[in-house]
Amino acid sequence: MASKENRRITDVGTLKALGHPLRMKLYRALIVTGAATASQLGEQVDEAPSLVSYHLRKLAEHGLIEEAEPRSGDGRERWWEPASDGVSVRGGDFRDAPEKQAAHLAFTRLFHEQRGDQYRRYLDERATWPTEWNDAAADSEGTLRLTAAELDALKDELLTVIRKYDDKGRAEEAAGATEGRENVALHVYGFPFRP
Repeated sequence: MASKENRRITDVGTLKALGHPLRMKLYRALIVTGAATASQLGEQVDEAPSLVSYHLRKLAEHGLIEEAEPRSGDGRERWWEPASDGVSVRGGDFRDAPEKQAAHLAFTRLFHEQRGDQYRRYLDERATWPTEWNDAAADSEGTLRLTAAELDALKDELLTVIRKYDDKGRAEEAAGATEGRENVALHVYGFPFRP
């Protein structure tokens, strides 16, 4: 992997490339698996390897993924990995023109739609998970009275805690402590609203 930092997307072309439903699924799958072939990813997303290969090349054209070292002896296989630990997209980078705002809105809606799909899939499969995972799973909502500055500070504190647990888990896994470890999605939203 080229970088250990999140890549900040600031151009509409890259945003639209990642904002394609299948490409976003493929990118997310690579973030979880670390590296995979088009055939492996095709099985995960239930698409033909040729179609997956096309979309992987589009992600690579925008520097979102890159070729990885082969993980098997089959020289015909082309392996892919994320070019960074993830991406960040900020609305402020797309406010200077209506077409940029529209592209950002479409991307954000798709991003949250896929997050919702992921959580609904967990709910549908909840009975197959052990009790300790179901007890540990979180689903809560709070209504706070904050200023924009307080929400920004809360966001920063939450991200610090999330990074702490992610770093700890990855370090323990690298040291061989893999038993009982699963991928965990943590979705945090903080936004203003009026009743």
